[in-house]
Amino acid sequence: MASEPQGGLTEYISHHLKHLTPHSNPEGFWAVHIDSITVSLVLGVLFCLWFWMKARKATAGVPGRGQAFVEIVLEFVDGQVKDVFHGDRRVLGPLALTVFVWVFLMNAMDLLPVDLLPWITEKFGIGHFRAVPTADTSMTFAMSLTVLVLIIFYSFKAKGFSGYMNEMFTAPFGKHPLLWLPNFALNLVELLSKPVSLAMRLFGNMYAGELVFMLIAGLFSAGSWLLYGMGIVGYTVWGIFHILIISIQAFIFMVLTIVYISMAHEHH
Repeated sequence: MASEPQGGLTEYISHHLKHLTPHSNPEGFWAVHIDSITVSLVLGVLFCLWFWMKARKATAGVPGRGQAFVEIVLEFVDGQVKDVFHGDRRVLGPLALTVFVWVFLMNAMDLLPVDLLPWITEKFGIGHFRAVPTADTSMTFAMSLTVLVLIIFYSFKAKGFSGYMNEMFTAPFGKHPLLWLPNFALNLVELLSKPVSLAMRLFGNMYAGELVFMLIAGLFSAGSWLLYGMGIVGYTVWGIFHILIISIQAFIFMVLTIVYISMAHEHH
């Protein structure tokens, strides 16, 4: 349930869009968002512990519900990797699994009531705490830049330094020296567009979903039973629909990560 907005719905939404930062490091380009970092780390640790415990207790006989669920997720992710990437999957398989489950868990934080975590943290004097790391551009760009590093690493690994540089300067127009700079410029734009598209797609969808939840939550404190009822119905309907969104966004981020790394192995 939403807390009483101070200054109206606009002020309420503006307040909830702020991140928890150190007092010496206010909002800005170099701001450290403690809430996004904390939530993502906690969810990452919980994911690792969960799968580690299921792996330790795994049996060859009839699996329990928890083991069966983990096996379904593993087979699903491995199938996606196998369809796209035809090289050694010993690294890319676990990477894809980590990306899919971790991004899904971070997205799923959007299903919590808007005011739940901020209410808890403010009771302890911590300050406003934003719950959805993937609605933070700092977090989505950090993940996408990690994918960029992997793309460059696998490009050098598969083609060697001379092979990759030759591809950067001679594809797609040819090897004539006058075409080296146009080729390099186009390849550089293509390379940099990959992390930008990854980050902005995930951020845009999750930010929009979070904003809709905030708008609906504002109906709860409007002082009208009609708007209160509409808020409950809207929250429920949008929450059910949002489950599909958070799943699709996690899937897209995983698949594009696999596709981009797979492309790094290919030669023009």
